[in-house]
Amino acid sequence: MTTARRHASITDEMIARSRSRVGKTWQPIEPYFNTEATRDTIGHFCNGIGDTNPLYRDREYAKKTRYGRIVAPPCFLYSVYWPSGMGGYMPGIHAWHSGNTWEWFRPILEGDELTYEVTLTDVVEKPSRMAKKVVIVYDDTVYKNQRGEVVSKVKGWSVLAGRGESGEMGKYREIPKATYTADELEKIYDDYEKEEIRGANPRYWEDVKVGDELTPIVKGPLSPRDMNAWLMGGGSPFMRAHGIFVLYQRRHPAIGMVDTQTGQVDVPELVHMEDTRAQEIGLSAAYDYGCQRMSWLGHLFTNWTGDDGFLWKMHGELRLFNLLGDTTWCKGKVVSKYVDEGRHCVDIECWGENQRGVVTMPGKATVILPSRNHGPVVYPNP
Repeated sequence: MTTARRHASITDEMIARSRSRVGKTWQPIEPYFNTEATRDTIGHFCNGIGDTNPLYRDREYAKKTRYGRIVAPPCFLYSVYWPSGMGGYMPGIHAWHSGNTWEWFRPILEGDELTYEVTLTDVVEKPSRMAKKVVIVYDDTVYKNQRGEVVSKVKGWSVLAGRGESGEMGKYREIPKATYTADELEKIYDDYEKEEIRGANPRYWEDVKVGDELTPIVKGPLSPRDMNAWLMGGGSPFMRAHGIFVLYQRRHPAIGMVDTQTGQVDVPELVHMEDTRAQEIGLSAAYDYGCQRMSWLGHLFTNWTGDDGFLWKMHGELRLFNLLGDTTWCKGKVVSKYVDEGRHCVDIECWGENQRGVVTMPGKATVILPSRNHGPVVYPNP
């Protein structure tokens, strides 16, 4: 197996080739990871984000809910496919998943079989302080169940840049590695204890007030254990073992990323696990997956809405890196409430904030809640 040891740079030809795909829709040749929402796949995903909600795990509990069976959290769809703008893939160029805008239309139930299709929508070139040139690639993904019903639509985008240029500029190289005193760690552990799963206690629309704060959830200090647990539940497009990987690498030689400090060539996903790989692209340490952090945001909302609520829309922007050792608190605040075609809606401003007090992930969401006066949630139309 031979792979060039020099990092690729973005060229005009690469941009033109990506732009030629805009408007084209594709479906998978082989499954990405999960194709069915089963008790096990849902449970593994929840383990990967630290979600203990019994609605997603306990069949006896779930039988007593309006669904009558186990439900998957909305962000389970990341384990079916990562919607991240990768339809504009450029060989040898690094891609940072930078955000998603989700819209869900129905719950994902145990036994649902899921498919998806992806359409590349835009390729935008722009200057950057992170690298000499970056390209932002956008795509739209539609997920359907076995009945052909649209479960969700999502826009995803990634920032693409040459690894060599990003490493040379080193914009994020000086971020210090997180350290904690015993008291600081104890506060984090206490915040885990304060998390509240609303569950079977309905949160009615009439009881919500503008200005209400959501009970935060905490994730961290981020460790390699968390990363491995995420991969066990969320899957990966590249993680294959031994000979299976060798065959894959030979079919797709440009997928390999060289670590110039060690000379080893492997998949670019190792930037999430090995500091030297992350340093290659200008960071001080390995960092989380974008879809992992977005799933934490989903966890915040499903904790708050309870079993009878429904997460309709969620937007998140992955603006800054979450490095190994960092701790993230996902927080939210109610900014408005209204009725939309019989749906009792609440808009929420949300964000992920690290131990330095820096917001790394701003966002917003809309949830639909049951009404004391008008009854259960009315699902939106695709």
